[in-house]
Amino acid sequence: MRTTGDVRRVWLAGALVGLSALVVGAGCALFQSERVSKGQKLYAHYCMHCHGEHGRQNEGYNWSSMPDPRPKDLSAKEEMSTFKDEELFATVSREMKDTTPEVGDKIGDDEFAVPTMPTFKYTLSEEELWAIVAYVRTLHGTKLQYDVDGRKKGLQDQLQAAQQQYDRAKQVLETAEKKAEEEAKKKRAEVDDSATSKEQEALAVAAKELEKAKAAEANFSARPKFAAVARPDLTMKPGQAVKLSDDGRRLYMNKYGCHACHRVGETGGVVGPALDRAGFRLNSTWVYRWIKYPQSMKPDTRMPNLGLTDSDAKAIVMYVGTLRAPGPDKSEAKAQAKVE
Repeated sequence: MRTTGDVRRVWLAGALVGLSALVVGAGCALFQSERVSKGQKLYAHYCMHCHGEHGRQNEGYNWSSMPDPRPKDLSAKEEMSTFKDEELFATVSREMKDTTPEVGDKIGDDEFAVPTMPTFKYTLSEEELWAIVAYVRTLHGTKLQYDVDGRKKGLQDQLQAAQQQYDRAKQVLETAEKKAEEEAKKKRAEVDDSATSKEQEALAVAAKELEKAKAAEANFSARPKFAAVARPDLTMKPGQAVKLSDDGRRLYMNKYGCHACHRVGETGGVVGPALDRAGFRLNSTWVYRWIKYPQSMKPDTRMPNLGLTDSDAKAIVMYVGTLRAPGPDKSEAKAQAKVE
């Protein structure tokens, strides 16, 4: 006959077994930090289709369709542990570079410039980017070492210091203006604005630093927001359009890596829609606005804002407009349907 103590021990053992199974099944999610958990969700939305659930090669559904160089094996500890946290952060938060030989951008020996890997600098907050890095670290069994909380506090301290500097400069200017007014009154003359030029210049500098500090602090926790994209002027002479479309194809392939996600003919990724017939299907003004600021049109889209300049966006629009592959043969399709 079991005692009450025996029953409790059996119940506790069963509970522990159940908890262990839950933890294993959830991939140790119960013990993830809030930052890693947040990074996992962002990774699943923006990265998994190319890098795979566990960061392994040929695991993501888009991996085999991508042009070279394809994504690294994020689960390979021996290689991934050689990269600093700051290097991983820089990879996902950078300016895109034109990698075309001779005519492209100057790229340093240690600079990451793979067009098929997009930047998320203009899509996610700095805090979200660090969360992704933190999660990627778990894929090869390490931890984020970078002091993200310290970075946040540093930005807050910079903002406070910039605000204090601005307030002091404003007070100094007000004092100088009052003194200038009193001196002008004694001389029965107009106030000489040049008398406070140094103080005005100091306030202008302080105002700029304050705006920079406000933007840095805001961008840490909030996603970037931009003004609505103005309607572009896409009118041009035929010869200019041809030249621009050639430039657009180069940028499409070698700078922004659009073919990593979009298919044209038999090549390209399968994350976004195929663009074979985009010249027929898509309005040029819509394409321009979409590639300039996709989140303004669809906030949760997986397509990141790549930071395109107006000129680059126009060039890519011209190229996309040339993609006019013939449609499927309807008679052949009907015949195939009858056979099936």
